[in-house]
Amino acid sequence: MPVHLTPAQLTALTVLAAASVVWLLVLTRVLRRMRARAAAHAALRAVPGIPALPALPVLRARERTGPHRETVELTVAEEDAFAGLVRRLGDGR
Repeated sequence: MPVHLTPAQLTALTVLAAASVVWLLVLTRVLRRMRARAAAHAALRAVPGIPALPALPVLRARERTGPHRETVELTVAEEDAFAGLVRRLGDGR
């Protein structure tokens, strides 16, 4: 028992170490299951008569992802007014 650690710190360290070991064991088990399932799927795909299915569904490409874009034609006076407004707001920086 290290002298510079309190009993609460030792308890917390022990719990953390135990949780880490359990996490590693569960992770190993999950990865082994995934590997076994992948091997089983590969064996099914190798059977001639069963069509191969993609692992992930294919998403259809979208033409647009955002909202519809709107445009408005401005008159010459409106364009000049807008340019003046932009100049006035830009000078205040």
